[in-house]
Amino acid sequence: MNTPVPNGGARRDKARWLPLAVFAALAVLLAAGVWLSRNPDREKLPSPLIGKPAPHFSLPVLHEAGRLMSTQDLRGAPYLLNVWGSWCPACRDEHPVLTRFAETKRVRVVGFNWKDEHADALRWLEEFGNPYFVVVADYEGKAAIDWGIYGAPETFLVDAQGVVRWKFVGPLTDKVIRDELIPQLDRLGPAPRGQAR
Repeated sequence: MNTPVPNGGARRDKARWLPLAVFAALAVLLAAGVWLSRNPDREKLPSPLIGKPAPHFSLPVLHEAGRLMSTQDLRGAPYLLNVWGSWCPACRDEHPVLTRFAETKRVRVVGFNWKDEHADALRWLEEFGNPYFVVVADYEGKAAIDWGIYGAPETFLVDAQGVVRWKFVGPLTDKVIRDELIPQLDRLGPAPRGQAR
């Protein structure tokens, strides 16, 4: 007479449900990620960098083979670091707004090309125009980690001493520039003589 193994059937039932439970857990995580990416409140998440020195980078200049630019090179006058990529649909929406703002010469606008192909980035700027003082390229996305960048576009205002003063997640709009960025620039005071702000 065969003696049943205690709980043997229950173990088999659990084993059958395990892949479904794993799939359900992954689906919940994916749904949470989608919700966060579409939730407008994510744009209001505070950055731990505000009031702290900008994380160091030394990155290739997109338009000048062999040249590197670092955060140290950018010190001495404020700059607006704008994260973008040719693969980013929202960057295309933001671009005319950013271009109009850059033409005011209130502050140097530095492009931070993120996880892009060199040729694609150049082609994109050729098609839509280049509003940037300089463009640095973070091809592998390693420098972006230190800045806490998790999407594009994102924009940081860094003062002349290299301290991050403001961050905005999502595409810049005329309203954001008027109501948030310009007041931040006004707090920084006048630009050093002979330098565009």
